[in-house]
Amino acid sequence: MATLARTNPALRRLKTPVLCAALFAAAPLSAAETAAAPTGAAPASFAIAGARVFDGDTLLPSATVLVRDGLIAEVGAKVRVPAGTAVIDGQGATLLPGLIDAHTHSFGMARSDALRFGVTTELDMFNASGQLTAAKTERSGRARTDRADLWSAGTLVTAKGGHGTQYGVPIPTLDDPAQARAFVDARIDEGSDYIKLVLEELRDAQGKPRLNTLSEASLRAAIQAAHARKKLAVVHVSRAEEAKLAIDAGADGLVHINADRLDDPQLIEAIKRRGAFVVPTLTVEHSAYGAGNGKQLIADPRLAPFLSSAQKDELGRGFGWRVEPDKAKNATENVRLLHRAGVAVLAGTDAGNPGTSHGASQHGELELLVAAGMSPVEALRAATSTPARSFGLSDRGRIAPGLRADLVLVDGDPTADIAATRAIRTVWKNGYPVDRAVSMPTLQPGAVATWNAGQPGPRWVASFDAYMGGKSKSQLQAGQGGGTALAAKGDLVAGLPQPWAGLMLMPGPTPMAAADARSVRELSLRLRGDGRPVSVLVFSGKELPGTPGLQLVPTQAGQWQQVSVPLAGMANVDLSLLRGIAFAAGGAPGAFEFEIDTVELR
Repeated sequence: MATLARTNPALRRLKTPVLCAALFAAAPLSAAETAAAPTGAAPASFAIAGARVFDGDTLLPSATVLVRDGLIAEVGAKVRVPAGTAVIDGQGATLLPGLIDAHTHSFGMARSDALRFGVTTELDMFNASGQLTAAKTERSGRARTDRADLWSAGTLVTAKGGHGTQYGVPIPTLDDPAQARAFVDARIDEGSDYIKLVLEELRDAQGKPRLNTLSEASLRAAIQAAHARKKLAVVHVSRAEEAKLAIDAGADGLVHINADRLDDPQLIEAIKRRGAFVVPTLTVEHSAYGAGNGKQLIADPRLAPFLSSAQKDELGRGFGWRVEPDKAKNATENVRLLHRAGVAVLAGTDAGNPGTSHGASQHGELELLVAAGMSPVEALRAATSTPARSFGLSDRGRIAPGLRADLVLVDGDPTADIAATRAIRTVWKNGYPVDRAVSMPTLQPGAVATWNAGQPGPRWVASFDAYMGGKSKSQLQAGQGGGTALAAKGDLVAGLPQPWAGLMLMPGPTPMAAADARSVRELSLRLRGDGRPVSVLVFSGKELPGTPGLQLVPTQAGQWQQVSVPLAGMANVDLSLLRGIAFAAGGAPGAFEFEIDTVELR
């Protein structure tokens, strides 16, 4: 999420601030995140014959790969395929190890989106700790699954008021170096696979810091604590001076490339001497500075049929800043300098940011790495064996006996033309072929659970303006009368042109993901307010953020009332692409509370 923080100026200019609050202030996990992966019997043996095989390091011009029980059994030109084994013709194609994206933020449908494009493993750099235990269980087995495996830093190490705290989700912060060991231990106890630390002073137009950052003492103490627990310590940086400090403090890797200036030989030598790796995330760097490749990926006929509508939205978005081509060029040139010096460069996208999407953007990242001076073979290593070795993933990243059968068969030869990675024939995860079909979810009429098994219903999220720099807060809790009522409670705080706090109903698997709701005509619910008006905003259509449909509902303190929102025929509402229905507290700044119950789509 390195450059997510940098979007604030752009977000302030959006037509509807509610959108951003809904996207980034949704703390609860979605149903897609908490659901168990599908299971099945051990996969049957099969072989892929006659394909070029890039094994993660080198190219075999023609070989057979035998898979047995989800693992690679044999690789070579003279492999004997047992009688009765299914054989897949690989003529004219190249077999690759499953791709590894070395910098993501994997919420909602991210891991399913990634897998459709051959990314079988995501290395997440900031995530909710609640899904880490399940992720470890999934990746240790070989069950059939529809999503990529996940390794994660969990909660990042940042200062109070630092990068990572602005998204509306409360997280612990480190401000006393004496507490570094306990802080790191807590992250590992939550399930963090490695420790990510933040050096970032987001600056305003005058160059003044707008975010706090870790002190040097805290940085050094936290890296030392990570190493004491035998965990990698990777550092988020955006400027050369931050990169120098991180390397001097003992960082094992930098998870962004700095674009403020070209790196000097001393910094490059220090990174090399340290043996640190760099995940440059050129995809998001280029997007941030107005040179993103998202729209090109949408237009690529090899990718477009497998992009969901939400992914197309993500790839089509920009940061909204002024275009700064010199910084994009600096980022690319710094990758060239690091690679030329022999520094390990890993392919990672920072997917989750504007102009990126899980899976598809990894193919764009490979192209950017080649443009930065890497050969296609070197770029493929950066997305397979190099991240596997750098992060100690011993069972993947290569095609070799005993490793798991995470495989991608593509038409053509990506060792000669890197764009051939996009021409995917088949993806296998744990030896199972992946269904790459994508369809928009359909929203049907019926009751919508508001409170279920001690938790808000899976379609509901709290939403407020903290991500926009506002100070409003909202949380979801049981209504005053108990039962199934869902309450939004918090504070509406002045400071933005449109301060916002409330809740949102998600028709899709994640906030603002579109669903086909053409079979729905209206929304019916009971509402009890505190005397403030409640705004009902309906987001829809191809354009993000777009202009929402709006219905203002007056309330009488403590009185339940029946509310009907006529979705069909409402101005600015396209039910073929329904994205969200938000309820916002209105009126003057101050504490608010409202409840909803008996919600039904008709």
